[in-house]
Amino acid sequence: MKPSYALQGKTVVLTGAAGGIGQALAHAYAKQGVRLLLLDRAALALQALAESLAAHAEVTTAVCDLGDDAQVAALAARLQSRWGRVDVLVNNAGVEYPTPIDSPAPDAMARWASLLDNNVLSMVRLTRALLPLMPAGASVINQSSIWGKTGVADFSAYVASKHAVIGLTRSLAFELGGRGIRVNAVCPGWIRTEAAMRSLASMAQQQGCSEAEVERDLLAQQALPGMLSPDDLAGIFLFLASADATALTGQAIVVSNGEVMS
Repeated sequence: MKPSYALQGKTVVLTGAAGGIGQALAHAYAKQGVRLLLLDRAALALQALAESLAAHAEVTTAVCDLGDDAQVAALAARLQSRWGRVDVLVNNAGVEYPTPIDSPAPDAMARWASLLDNNVLSMVRLTRALLPLMPAGASVINQSSIWGKTGVADFSAYVASKHAVIGLTRSLAFELGGRGIRVNAVCPGWIRTEAAMRSLASMAQQQGCSEAEVERDLLAQQALPGMLSPDDLAGIFLFLASADATALTGQAIVVSNGEVMS
């Protein structure tokens, strides 16, 4: 039997809900009996996900561009009207693609700026907008990465964004701690999602070897065998949302089968 985290009736906002990790988190929170607002830009996938969760939780969806101040403000007003509070904010949305520093592409800097906006500034916009709805005891959980603690060639914008997420998390932990709001980050290792597999394929192309070889070499760096699945992250997100984690804030918790230990 799955453990109960005493989240029943809590209001949870989850961004990037239609992606691989987002869907796993949506199912995990829904099974706890929460009120769940799912955000994404993929309308059809979002609606299908909501329908699959309807038996477990009160679920609503919003197609929202988190880079648009007006859309984010409208979303906050909608939440205020419907539920009046946000107990858990999971900033999961983000993008991942290579940005070689010597890229000759004319849009190279635009790609950098877009990635940073998607992965960092979107968190800032949404957290700012929803902050008036967060009571003492609320929990903000930001999605970072083990690449927010290390570095890797050709993905400098993504790596920089995930380092920034950890810095943002630690600063907000101090800013919001006086209000009784906790802010933590989760740093996943290699998770078998479409985005991660695209990155793996890009690494294989850059290294001139097969994807299987890159995967083998990456997994060899782990203390535990095998690539993680999105479901492997669910427990830590539920825990950080719960009263059992009331002493945890400003933390960047690594979930990587032991690839990174810090």
